[in-house]
Amino acid sequence: MQEKGLLIVLSGPSGVGKGTVRKEIFSQPDTAFEYSVSATTRKPREGEVDGVDYFFKTREQFEEMIENDQLLEYAEYVGNYYGTPVEYVQQTLDAGKDVFLEIEVQGAGQVRRKFPEGLFIFLAPPSLSELENRIVTRGTETEDLIKGRMKAAREELEMMELYDYVVENDKVELACERVKAIVVAEHCRRERVQYRYKKMLEVD
Repeated sequence: MQEKGLLIVLSGPSGVGKGTVRKEIFSQPDTAFEYSVSATTRKPREGEVDGVDYFFKTREQFEEMIENDQLLEYAEYVGNYYGTPVEYVQQTLDAGKDVFLEIEVQGAGQVRRKFPEGLFIFLAPPSLSELENRIVTRGTETEDLIKGRMKAAREELEMMELYDYVVENDKVELACERVKAIVVAEHCRRERVQYRYKKMLEVD
């Protein structure tokens, strides 16, 4: 019997550094996760590549995906859609590989309902002032957007109880180590491995 892969969901408030932590994890040679690229209707930021960072879609294309039930989750956030294409995720998990999702908090709630056995990690900022500073220094947001993101961030921090673990993103390298340690621990959970030992004890 093939052990199914683990669905790893990393999310947290906008500006907390989800993308930075994900890139650092995947830059390490011992990372064996498959990254599930999200679809979005927002415009690419400088340096972002279609099909690598996101699948960049028009609003019409995205709404067609919703209609055809092709998304594991989706959310509209600060005027743009974000979502996870479902087919790739299911096929990869069935093949025994871990799938890593980096998504918005609203989307994580939907995934939790569909995949309660997933591993849900909340990436938290050291403080709200540090979170605001990170959003401002991006230089990509207007003052109104920054206010909108900070209001949303406060609401998202209150949704922490949906998650299994909380990792503070004080330093990117430390946050990555914590995330990877959590995944190792989850793979050792009795519920995931006991079938192997039951099989071992079976007598012909």
